Amino acid sequence: MENDMYRIVTKKALNPTVTMMEIEAPFVAKKAEPGQFIILRTDADGERIPLTIAGYDREKGTVKIIFQIVGATTEKLNHKEQGDCLHDFVGPLGVPTHTEGLKKVCIVGGGVGCAIALPIAEKLHAMGCSVTSVIGFRSKDLLILEDEFKAASDRLFVMTDDGSYGTKGNVCQPLDEMFQNGEKFDEVITIGPLIMMKFVVAATKPTGIPCTVSMNPIMIDGTGMCGGCRLTLHRDGERVTKFACVDGPDFNGYEVDFDEAMSRGAMYRDFERHAYEETCNLFAKEAK
Repeated sequence: MENDMYRIVTKKALNPTVTMMEIEAPFVAKKAEPGQFIILRTDADGERIPLTIAGYDREKGTVKIIFQIVGATTEKLNHKEQGDCLHDFVGPLGVPTHTEGLKKVCIVGGGVGCAIALPIAEKLHAMGCSVTSVIGFRSKDLLILEDEFKAASDRLFVMTDDGSYGTKGNVCQPLDEMFQNGEKFDEVITIGPLIMMKFVVAATKPTGIPCTVSMNPIMIDGTGMCGGCRLTLHRDGERVTKFACVDGPDFNGYEVDFDEAMSRGAMYRDFERHAYEETCNLFAKEAK
């Protein structure tokens, strides 16, 4: 019998490869906080994948997820439509993003990572914190959530690699300019591709401003059992092993070994590409 608990209330394509869904999950919505994630399965035989919570409505009992179609499970998920149900939707998991006591914050998001940065910006803004947001995309076609960031930010910088929208360049450019002008923040919070976060950390480090990174891009299992999201922190001269899913996903950016994390992430690309192609072929056969 189909599980009717985790119904897709709304579905919206944000760009050609990114989809937003609002899921009916009152118990998750009741406890969810920015920075946490859920684990879902599309069907009984499906893979378990972690997705960071992109928003929640406690009154409606719904949770938003925003995902990029990059693998087999996200392809299957994108074939679900409004009114369909997911088999499992477990959470909230992970440690919420620290927001207490912050008065002035810069949030830097890249690509689909902006979906994770948004609820953090919204919570800080609602608390009366001054929020400066910098969001970056490869091109205008991939832009998401601009209006939502405008509503949750005192200042917003939109960057595109090709200059097709906003300002041409990467997210570090406005960050560098603000630092050069002597601007101070209580914290810089960055979420996006590993390489982007690495450079945001490097740009922030000379200022001494605390810099938090979200290591959700390397999560696989979400429970700490598979070890796929293992990362190394350099802390007080020692190498410390942590797991993004149970110890994070947020970490002190100055401690993270990004090169190791990127190298480990590349190990799964061929396998995931093969699984994705198989799934696409199955859907193509069904459509004939």
